[in-house]
Amino acid sequence: MKKLGFIGMGNMAQALATGFIKSGSIEKADVFAYAPHQDKLQKNAQRIGFTPCAGLSELAKTCDTLVMACKPYQIEDVIAEIKDVLPGKALVSIAAGWDFARYEKALPNGVRVQFVMPNTPAMVGEGVLLFEETNSLKADERKAIWNLFSSVGLTVELPSSLMGIGGTVTGCGPAFVDLFLEAYADAAVKYGMKRADAYRLISQMVLGSAKLQLATGEHPGVLKDNVCSPAGTTICGVTALEEQGFRNACIKSIEAIMNK
Repeated sequence: MKKLGFIGMGNMAQALATGFIKSGSIEKADVFAYAPHQDKLQKNAQRIGFTPCAGLSELAKTCDTLVMACKPYQIEDVIAEIKDVLPGKALVSIAAGWDFARYEKALPNGVRVQFVMPNTPAMVGEGVLLFEETNSLKADERKAIWNLFSSVGLTVELPSSLMGIGGTVTGCGPAFVDLFLEAYADAAVKYGMKRADAYRLISQMVLGSAKLQLATGEHPGVLKDNVCSPAGTTICGVTALEEQGFRNACIKSIEAIMNK
């Protein structure tokens, strides 16, 4: 992998490009991107450090590895526009719903493909990057791409049948955590705390709690029990959450996406 090109530069692509460059796993001079809104692309290029391209064909000809980061409904048109220059290249797709089997039907012969589901915390090196087990990359190519994505978070290989649920809980999950942060900050503000302080304290609390679970490998229920003293304050809060159907609401949020 010599030159990496992003097809599309939305929020997820920005997160990845920022994370890749900040980690030092790829030189910013080797990162390129194309997006139809050139003014916005130029601003993002100045902020992140990649090289903007004026056209899709220019990007495809320049880069040996392409990241399909446009909207899923745009992919067929993108492939049609650059199909003549795609053979021989590696394509990493981060578009939801486009797995290996679907690309195999849509791509011209000679294109090697890997489906990856990332999430936005990759921007700060704390992402989750799900690699579909089925792919057509060369061994050294896949290792290079795996290492690149590993520089911005946890990389995990999943069978094709689990990419949907895996991508849902990790890709959509940050929005749910942000709702959680906002709600608890509202509670802190209600009782007199400045909002900036509330966000800082609660975000660190969530970060620390997640790191504790990862470091110890303990069941979340055990860690919860460790905070809940008999007749104490925490168990009162846990009870209130259970009365409001907290865990059921979490499960329903995933079901809503899976049944969309």
